[in-house]
Amino acid sequence: MKSYESKFEEDNLKIMEDGGVYDVNRDFITLEAWQNARDVKLFFHKKVLPRLPREERYNLLSQIRRASISITANIAEGYGRFHYQEGIQFYRISRGSLYELKDHLITCLDLQYIDTKTYDEGKQLIELAQKNLNGYINYVKNKNKIE
Repeated sequence: MKSYESKFEEDNLKIMEDGGVYDVNRDFITLEAWQNARDVKLFFHKKVLPRLPREERYNLLSQIRRASISITANIAEGYGRFHYQEGIQFYRISRGSLYELKDHLITCLDLQYIDTKTYDEGKQLIELAQKNLNGYINYVKNKNKIE
């Protein structure tokens, strides 16, 4: 007799998704675009937010925190949508949050909250995330033109 856990795993593999079988090893976390967005989020939380002065706690800090969390969350939500057009809309929101973070990074440099080295590192991470997210959006668009 099978255990409850193995029966659950077996049933989970049978869940149909977009005409195929759900693969527990393939999820939004396997997307390079999401992984890059996560790197951006972690960069801001570890290297930028701790350097902001106390008076920015409710302004810039709050905006950076929301935007950095939004980039990964919207990719995840878009990935979970059934129709590709819905997914693309969430990916575009994520892209908007990346641009917002780029502006916040410039602001942090302009106001001397971060040094040039930190700015350059953040800019490079953001640009890589933008490039891969744009590529993923184009991939999803083109994939669904074929089908």
